[in-house]
Amino acid sequence: MAWSATQYLKFEDERSRPARDLLAALPDIAVGHAYDLGCGPGNSTALVKQRFPDAAVTGVDLDDDMLAEARRRMPDTEFLQADLAGWRPAKGADLIFSNATFQWLPDHLSLLAALAGSLADGGVLAVQMPDNLGEPTHLLMEETALDEPFRESFLRNSARRTPLPGPERYYEALTAAGCRVDIFHIVYHHPLSGPAAIVEWVKGTGLRPYLDRVPQALRADFLAGYERRIAAAYPAMADGKVLLRFPRLFIVAARAG
Repeated sequence: MAWSATQYLKFEDERSRPARDLLAALPDIAVGHAYDLGCGPGNSTALVKQRFPDAAVTGVDLDDDMLAEARRRMPDTEFLQADLAGWRPAKGADLIFSNATFQWLPDHLSLLAALAGSLADGGVLAVQMPDNLGEPTHLLMEETALDEPFRESFLRNSARRTPLPGPERYYEALTAAGCRVDIFHIVYHHPLSGPAAIVEWVKGTGLRPYLDRVPQALRADFLAGYERRIAAAYPAMADGKVLLRFPRLFIVAARAG
């Protein structure tokens, strides 16, 4: 899937808030080298650099458009293009940070355990992932995909992401890797201008696999059908805005020193 930095950054402040909250949950650590995995357009990388101004920070992403924006934003920062399914940092990383990336990767439990093993003593793996597949935003993507004439595009190739494992699975995998583990959820409630804004939000992330499978000539109809469902599921409040409920899972794993 090709990403769009422009689409993603339409809600930069809201998308950056979990990164700020993840940084706030870190223990007091000395960081010589930090990695931001799935750095996207660099919004989270900038926050890592702000928290650890003396650290060497490296952003890692696979997408060309995201990396181009990240390099434009932070020209003095190193950004690498790599597939995180096979990428590993040099041994002794002080901080491996990731905001809303690993939910896209198959078998990410094993990947996170391997990354934890590359931490320096006292180093930290800090990860945030959306845990929202049970929310109307995502359930209604599936419902719309069953409509004609879109159904044929999904019969042999589902666009639905695999749900996250339970917190106990992360705890067991990361404690086995020698870490002290803190796991928690935060549920955000983002006030947005209306149903169309919710559609614009998910067009930058969760809706992309669905739109990629729908023929170009049918995408406007798919979006219209999806937005009608969103409007019914997210009624306007007194000020005309809608509240987007967004649960996220946070993991902070510190390697024992």
